[in-house]
Amino acid sequence: PTLLFTNAGMVQFKSIFLGKERPIHKRVVTIQKCLRAGGKHNDLENVGRTARHHTFFEMLGNFSFGDYFKEEAIIWAWEFLTDWAKLPAERLWVSVYEDDEEALELWIKNTDIQRDRVVKLGEEDNFWQMGETGPCGPCSEIIIDQGEDIGCGRADCSVGCSCDRYLELWNLVFMQYNRDENGYLSPLPKPSIDTGMGLERLAAVLQKKHDNFESDLFMPIIKKIEELTGINYGKNSENDISIKVIADHIRAATFTISEGLVPSNEGRGYVLRRIIRRAARHGFMLGIEEPFLHKLVDTVVGLMAVDYSELKDYVNSVKRVLEAEEKRFELTLSQGMNIVNEIIEDLRSSGVDTIPGEDMFRLYDTFGFPIDLLEDIAKEKGLKLDYKGFEQYMQLQKSRAKADQSRRLEKDKDDVYRKISKHIKPTVFIGYETYETKGAKILSIIKDHTVVDSAEEGDSVEIILDKT
Repeated sequence: PTLLFTNAGMVQFKSIFLGKERPIHKRVVTIQKCLRAGGKHNDLENVGRTARHHTFFEMLGNFSFGDYFKEEAIIWAWEFLTDWAKLPAERLWVSVYEDDEEALELWIKNTDIQRDRVVKLGEEDNFWQMGETGPCGPCSEIIIDQGEDIGCGRADCSVGCSCDRYLELWNLVFMQYNRDENGYLSPLPKPSIDTGMGLERLAAVLQKKHDNFESDLFMPIIKKIEELTGINYGKNSENDISIKVIADHIRAATFTISEGLVPSNEGRGYVLRRIIRRAARHGFMLGIEEPFLHKLVDTVVGLMAVDYSELKDYVNSVKRVLEAEEKRFELTLSQGMNIVNEIIEDLRSSGVDTIPGEDMFRLYDTFGFPIDLLEDIAKEKGLKLDYKGFEQYMQLQKSRAKADQSRRLEKDKDDVYRKISKHIKPTVFIGYETYETKGAKILSIIKDHTVVDSAEEGDSVEIILDKT
């Protein structure tokens, strides 16, 4: 797998879009659990500071694999939002790719949106691609105007502004081109549709809330946090950030742990560890001095088990993992603070006012010490942080991790071949006598460096035959 977590609704269909797998159904509707906390799509640091960013979220989507295309996607999206969701058409805007005149005309022809509410935007905003090469195409976003009082207040505020006034609600991707190594776009023989709309955003809009965290998906969790801390949400902006972080992160942790993930120092486990410790850190900022995240699990499960009943089976294990990780984090903080104090003392004695990037990285990588906590301490002590040096060490670590992963994959391959060779006879090569292999038997199937009993259509596997 190339992703640590599923970060969009279309991920499971990537091989279909790339033409490597034939779809079983030409039309699909999904509700996809997603996590964005690392890599290209990383919302971790924005969580709590905005009204709309989350680590864990549910992505609603409808897909067409060479079946219906732009016109139907536009008609049905508009119908859903205006007829079924009852959103007022006069508050909706649409953006289209600047060169996609076809989409613009289809919006005007098939909906009652006014021409001046269809906005052309450039490639950065309205052209989607899976990678540097491969399937891609223009996209069209449906946006809701939340009102002047929600925005930045600038006279030139409009669709595309980074403030919260114009909220991107639903993205319709028209997968109609293939981009080659030279950047040339050629039409796909079977254009497809890929749409995505965050459930959390939709819920907030339908409940007339301007902040996702004030919808019924989050408020029960926030009420429980208020109960544990004695701090009321909505009274202090800094406290609100911490409460939002905890409410978001406990959902992410509950789901990922229930699917078998545990905190660790690498890969997915490392992302989970960061999420748990970031939530615990914000608990400390609210005055909680003991493990508390496990006390929120019942609330999360109570909200989500209606649709994800499997959560009920893992309540106790989720609680145990969370409590154990918080206790480890307490030890980390105490060890880390000793190192931080030594660093500050050395800086003071040498007349330096910046904590070096190397020390920042050591605290972060070796002790798991949160950078945001280090930022707070530096601010209190009148010190600066060497972010540039820190990023250089981070990039070096990523390069090493990538190389280590490649080596591990090669070792896994070698291990599986060694195991197989102990149980089956060597393949007989018959290429000197014939160019065809008839009546060969499959002795072993390997998938993802593991021996499996069977393979399904679309799987990428290796097979070992008795003769070839």
